[in-house]
Amino acid sequence: MWFRNLQLYRLPAPWKLELSALVEQLARGRFVPCGSQDPLSRGWVPPRGGELVHFVGGQWLLSLAVEQRLLPSSVVNDEVKERAGKMAAEQGYPPGRKALRDLKDQVTTELLPRAFLRRRKTPVWIDPVHGWLGVDAPSLMKAEEVLEHLRQCLDDLPLALVKTQHSPAAAMSGWLAAGDAPAGFTVDRDCELKSTDEEKAAVRYVRHPLEGDEIKAHLTAGKLPTRLALTWDDRISFVLTEKGEIKRLAFLDVIKENAGQDAGNAEEIFDAEFALMAGEFARFIPALLEALGGEQAAPEAASQDEPPF
Repeated sequence: MWFRNLQLYRLPAPWKLELSALVEQLARGRFVPCGSQDPLSRGWVPPRGGELVHFVGGQWLLSLAVEQRLLPSSVVNDEVKERAGKMAAEQGYPPGRKALRDLKDQVTTELLPRAFLRRRKTPVWIDPVHGWLGVDAPSLMKAEEVLEHLRQCLDDLPLALVKTQHSPAAAMSGWLAAGDAPAGFTVDRDCELKSTDEEKAAVRYVRHPLEGDEIKAHLTAGKLPTRLALTWDDRISFVLTEKGEIKRLAFLDVIKENAGQDAGNAEEIFDAEFALMAGEFARFIPALLEALGGEQAAPEAASQDEPPF
């Protein structure tokens, strides 16, 4: 059960919310499947059966399920157009705006129960001792969907932005300009640089060496890194973005082999992978923050309008 992305947030360390209280409060937002006229439903589901919070070695795992009825607007519009044509033929004149709105509402009501259902789950990792909350979401917007539901369920969610001394863009510029990554990290072969002027000119390198004068010339011309592929300690590869997002997480073979050595059935493997992943995060996150100049002492309250770094 390896995370593929990590949107990282700060909690008090330690977070004093009891596990039993968390389970009780999450039950307020338990997942209920879409009804026949519900376009969307979201709620908490057990990550691996049982309780709404799965815990291993002091680490907590949540899972938000989102179910959505897929009713393309083109399908609705085509049906409305066909029915409007029949109405015009019967009454001798085309339906007006209000009639078309009513017709669209009628069509949507009729078609919605027959629409396909799509369900996705987003895992959430919480380290209550060290005060970390991580969402396996590809963007801050998707993470905010999870946090919004979490806020609605909990009596209090003292979540804060992770603020570092150096912005990711400035730090990545320094690494590329120096041709070297901070201690424990290596720069890989994927990178995107973008100009800060109105044209937003961009250049992207994929599986391409990032040493040499070409990259430095782009930096000198005013382009800033927006994405940079890195590897930490030969154990975790990832892409760091200018917003502080950690994407394309890949736990390398040396870690996954350790996860399966003593595990047997599916439940044991799940627990072993989760425990190992959380253990790697406990070392990886402080190392990354240190590479970005260290964490600021007093981060501000989190919001969807600011990146976590």
